Amino acid sequence: MAEQARKDLAPAGQAAADPAPVGRIRFRVNGAEVEFGPESGLSPSTTLSYLLREKLGLTGLKVSCDEGACGACTVLRDGKAVLSCMSLAIEADGHDIQTIEGLAPDDPVVEAFAEQSEPGHGTALQCGFCTPGFVMTTKAFLDENPHPTLAEVKEALSGNICRCGSYQAIAQAVLHAAEKIERRRTSS
Repeated sequence: MAEQARKDLAPAGQAAADPAPVGRIRFRVNGAEVEFGPESGLSPSTTLSYLLREKLGLTGLKVSCDEGACGACTVLRDGKAVLSCMSLAIEADGHDIQTIEGLAPDDPVVEAFAEQSEPGHGTALQCGFCTPGFVMTTKAFLDENPHPTLAEVKEALSGNICRCGSYQAIAQAVLHAAEKIERRRTSS
């Protein structure tokens, strides 16, 4: 009941009765410089997901559980996958943030997820709500491990939940993305 009262009083991503607003924070999001000052109304407890979605309109990232359990809100901070619902906005200061909107349509990971529909494996995109989180997690994972095994893919994606149950197809999409990346490397 107290939790519901807190949610009723404060916007999503912000706790009620926060202390004074944060100072100035500057960071890059999808390559563009952004800055928020004390007048922005951000509090020390404002989450990165709230800032990106509500203040910057980057609604590609999804907030599902809002407690770090599903991976839908995954973004990249300096190339590493982070849960934006569990990251404070002030932690973005001085960093590069990339959301699903920052990926090119011809990015191998985006293409692999969009193309994945094989007999026996299914489609990597059903309702699509989890897809941005899986794509961003995959992007960071393949940057670190460009030649993964299926077991490594499953381990890397273990923090992301798909309510439609498309796990087999999602794993296939990751393996196809790795193949696409390798083909692009060897052809250039």
